Amino acid sequence: MIPQESVSSAARRDRVILVGALAVVIVLAWSHMLRMGTAMASAEGCHRAMALPSVRSWSGGDLLAAAGMWGVMMVAMMLPVVTPWLVALVEAARQRNAAALHEAGAFLLGYGGVWLVYTLLAATGQLMLQRWALLSPEWVTTSPVLAAAALGGAGVYQWTPLRDSCMAHCRSPFGFFLTSWREGPRGAMTMGARHGLYCLGCCWALMALSFVFGVMNLAWMAGLTAFLLLEKVTAAGRWMSRAAGAVLVGYALLILFGAS
Repeated sequence: MIPQESVSSAARRDRVILVGALAVVIVLAWSHMLRMGTAMASAEGCHRAMALPSVRSWSGGDLLAAAGMWGVMMVAMMLPVVTPWLVALVEAARQRNAAALHEAGAFLLGYGGVWLVYTLLAATGQLMLQRWALLSPEWVTTSPVLAAAALGGAGVYQWTPLRDSCMAHCRSPFGFFLTSWREGPRGAMTMGARHGLYCLGCCWALMALSFVFGVMNLAWMAGLTAFLLLEKVTAAGRWMSRAAGAVLVGYALLILFGAS
């Protein structure tokens, strides 16, 4: 039997390696988004042309480019949110004498697979909005009705039982690993995909508001990331969800009345 002190020491080492590696990736992702935002601001005329309807159908290359941008966004925003789960996984894996870092990597693959699907859907939506001339050069919707519908829908969703259920799951990593543990890398990948679905259930509507506040609006991205993390790790999370929902619905009504 492995001494408890050795298990604790190994878990601490794994946590340091894991958090250090995640921090490097997060910094690189945010740095890349900052460079993209700067390049976009310095090439406004080019992006203005991109926001106009095109005489040709968008190609697979256009989709890949948009998906790549959304993919970096998802890494920058969701990796901080999933980090507490990965730390909890490392702790649980060490208690079971499993290869903790391998388990964490497999979990992250499953989790990332779910967000890859969302990335492709978001990129497709962006290209469609561009073709229909519903995005500005800053990649913000030009339709007040569409903006109000997105805001109101996201606000109402904050109050739904489905989101409450997803959020309850996302606040309980240790409980999940204690009751739903699956052995091996394949089991960790399955757990990651399952958590990814719950996480997507919490975040998809708020993520879609990037089309309202700006796909490349770094302040919005940073604020949303902080909100999602605090909502999941603090005791005030449920109150934050409700308050955010009310604010979003109120903002939607202001846009509608302002547009009328």
